[in-house]
Amino acid sequence: MSEVVHTFTAEIPVWRPYVTPVDLAQATEEQRDALKVTPSNTKVSDYVLVLAHDPESLSHRTPLFNAIMYGTGGLSRAERELGAIGASVVNRCIYCAAVHASRYNQLTKSTALVEEVFRAEADARLPAREQAIYDFAVKLSRCPPEAGATDIERLRAAGLSELEILDLVLAIAIFSWANRLMHTLGEPVTGSD
Repeated sequence: MSEVVHTFTAEIPVWRPYVTPVDLAQATEEQRDALKVTPSNTKVSDYVLVLAHDPESLSHRTPLFNAIMYGTGGLSRAERELGAIGASVVNRCIYCAAVHASRYNQLTKSTALVEEVFRAEADARLPAREQAIYDFAVKLSRCPPEAGATDIERLRAAGLSELEILDLVLAIAIFSWANRLMHTLGEPVTGSD
């Protein structure tokens, strides 16, 4: 029997959907076409199979997600992941926080920053550039209208270019949205039933 995961961890839990995922063997041509743009070259996740119920939205969502999180130039992959972690911590999305913490750890070959974020959450103390990125992710995720010119100046002072700042805003925004989808469509659990 699986249990819902309630604490942040870099170990990726199983995501159990509330909505029955599309069965690939029974998928419509439109659903199969939408699933072709999924970044994974191994298994299509239950989450993506749930989103496949609306193939038109999925066919737009995946390229947008891929461009934001995997695009070349601008903010580094690890720093985009840090923005996603910040949004996911604020939104209490255990699954997304775990996935992106795991990716951050792999990219940086260190677990120290993620351990500090999961220990202290919004009060985490990080190196200057990472602190500015994380603090901005937390603030923008908590209440978007409260993030403003002063916050952008802090990012510039930490060395972020205009393109890097835009990349960060996009990563935070897409995860604020994705977190809400994850919460309403399923839950993270310790294992399968």
